[in-house]
Amino acid sequence: MTKSADKNGKTRIQREKRKQILEAALDVFSQFGYRGSTIDQIAKAAGLSKPNLLYYFPSKDAIHAELLSGLMDSWLDPMRALNADGDPKEEILSYVRRKLQMSRDFPRESRLFANEIIQGAPRILPAIEGELRDLVAEKSAIIQGWINTGRIAPLDPQHLLFSIWSLTQHYADFEVQVRAIMPSEERVYPRAEEHLETLFTRMLSV
Repeated sequence: MTKSADKNGKTRIQREKRKQILEAALDVFSQFGYRGSTIDQIAKAAGLSKPNLLYYFPSKDAIHAELLSGLMDSWLDPMRALNADGDPKEEILSYVRRKLQMSRDFPRESRLFANEIIQGAPRILPAIEGELRDLVAEKSAIIQGWINTGRIAPLDPQHLLFSIWSLTQHYADFEVQVRAIMPSEERVYPRAEEHLETLFTRMLSV
């Protein structure tokens, strides 16, 4: 049973080792960025020898690419859920909550994405210029439709989305700063959610 292979030909042990490596790499990349990370650091964090790690992934780039591939898809899910048939304010506020929850639950992933963008997005630029841009255009058209019918206040849909990203991902990307200023765990995300809901409700109100 332990040697049974999945549809990609990988055994359970191989899948577990790859998962172990990716988890360790996420820690390393989110802390040091792609350029500042090494295979040796990842192997040490995974509790493996370098040759053992290279058996599962041929290079640092291969590990990084796999992490980014999985991240991009999950990163877009909250925006995909924005529903044209829903109440405009509630749809946008729900998106804000989902993005804030992702920052709370996946801070390493957020920092991994931020580091890639800061470096010029060399590995995910095609996805940004393709899938992400298309999705932003689709959801911006929905928001513009709500504006045109007077259901929310006039604003720039794309800059609204940029504002949501910056104000929610701040809590992950600048987590050290946030926790240094506001060390009490229960104060951070509940208060952030309340603040952002107030902010965007006022911004959207006609």
